[in-house]
Amino acid sequence: MKWSLHITFRNVMPSATLEEWIREEAEKLDVFYSHIVACRVAVGVPHRHHRRGGAYHVRVDLRVPGGEIVVNREPSLATEIRHLEQLAATKHLELSPLHKNLHLAIKSAFRIAARRLQDYARRQRGDVKRHAVAAPAFVSKIFPEQDYGFLTANDGREIYFHAHSVLNEAFRNLEPGTEVFFVEEQGERGPQASTVRVAEPPGIPHERKRAEAVVH
Repeated sequence: MKWSLHITFRNVMPSATLEEWIREEAEKLDVFYSHIVACRVAVGVPHRHHRRGGAYHVRVDLRVPGGEIVVNREPSLATEIRHLEQLAATKHLELSPLHKNLHLAIKSAFRIAARRLQDYARRQRGDVKRHAVAAPAFVSKIFPEQDYGFLTANDGREIYFHAHSVLNEAFRNLEPGTEVFFVEEQGERGPQASTVRVAEPPGIPHERKRAEAVVH
């Protein structure tokens, strides 16, 4: 990450853990667009929610050449319930429920920022996404802790994909051998999948696994 990152807190006690969460998410943005100029992140709680907590606001401002991308995120209660169990606690810290909600808010804001960066990059390249045709593939490698993996297309090519590109938030259910459909685009570091859709409902065991599939 060669660009500057500025973090501010409002009605939230700053901590090294919170800054580490934000920095980890910010560093992932380079995958989607490598020309980011600067990033400002503001984390806060409105005064009316200050006593009870849980209503965290996360704002991400990205300066890019010729424009600015702004994300202002406050997860809904339904979103919190759906994703709370998917949040992995930091390796050496047991998180309280309120900290889990804040971690969720941070991840949600950066997930939206990543998608908007992808759209911005496509517009700059002049891509027309609506004409893209989904092709079949299978997951050959998956790295859950790093939020990315690789697909093997029918022509044998290996295609990179990120968790943010997987539809219906099904990334955590992927495993080597999972059959998918994907739309390919030319990323700044080579071919990548802009969208990935599981070919069958997630969670159903696959009877046959690809011998080539490798998990690390």
